[in-house]
Amino acid sequence: MKVAVLGAGAWGTALAAHLAMRHDTVLWARDAALVAELAAKHENTHYLPGVALPAALRYEASLRAALAHAADDASLVVVATPVAGLRALCRAMRDEAQCVPAHFVWVCKGFEADTQLLPHQVVAQELAGHPSNGALSGPSFAREVASGLPVALTVASASAACRERTLAAFHHGAMRIYTGDDLIGVEVGGAVKNVLAIATGIADGLSLGMNARAALITRGLAEMSRLGAALGGRAETFTGLTGLGDLILTATGDLSRNRTVGWQLAQGRTLDDILAALGHVAEGVRCARAVLAIARSHGVDVPITEAVCSVLFDGVAPRAAVDVLLRRDARAESPGAKPPAG
Repeated sequence: MKVAVLGAGAWGTALAAHLAMRHDTVLWARDAALVAELAAKHENTHYLPGVALPAALRYEASLRAALAHAADDASLVVVATPVAGLRALCRAMRDEAQCVPAHFVWVCKGFEADTQLLPHQVVAQELAGHPSNGALSGPSFAREVASGLPVALTVASASAACRERTLAAFHHGAMRIYTGDDLIGVEVGGAVKNVLAIATGIADGLSLGMNARAALITRGLAEMSRLGAALGGRAETFTGLTGLGDLILTATGDLSRNRTVGWQLAQGRTLDDILAALGHVAEGVRCARAVLAIARSHGVDVPITEAVCSVLFDGVAPRAAVDVLLRRDARAESPGAKPPAG
């Protein structure tokens, strides 16, 4: 099978390394110097230092050539740019390369900041009528995948053909792929969990303990589920890999960039300094405002997201934001629950 991965960040490189173990795989990067370095060293020294890439993996600086490699109906293209770059890449496929793949999936998570759209809505605007595309998501750190450690992901698409191609490409070795069609639920989970991971990082950075972490994850899941349901996602999606699974990993794992942002904010560092030192995208920062705006427009209560936004953008101290959460009125845990009699 021929596969092209578009985007040579940590996640794109890790997925390309996994794919190249079984398939004819090309990894595309816009930066020709990076492509030359990858080809010479078989290592992404910037995003995945110390991880040896398969000798069979090939690299390409031409988008047209990368897309041509995986243009036929039996092939797959994997879009591994951040959400912020998804629209521009779709336009480039359509207008510059003039080669829109028959089947493609994206792995970015979040809302587009300016439009507050989910990735599938961005794709629908730029590539209207494309029949076979979807999202690949789930609890996954790039370094672990690149190292060959076990991982389980979900591909969500309305197209059976897209699901089949993605399964054929990825389901081997230490990677297990599940399939579904709840694209909205999968994308909402992938977006909101990053914001919630910042909250958990703040709590851990303030040494609030395991009890507080468990409460934030659990109530964060309720927040994610409420918003997802309001947008059309299915309840069961949020207790699966792309909801609860991804939330647990991102909120507790030391490799989580979003958790790192929260933890360092709690140590008193400024957001600008944290992001400059991080060197990678922290999608929770980019989409926190969008999550809050969308929730408010749908009348959905998202107190944890509100607290995160107050710290990120309004100058509220992390400890003060926690105090606001603790002062919230008591309420039933489940919607519709009745208070005890007597």
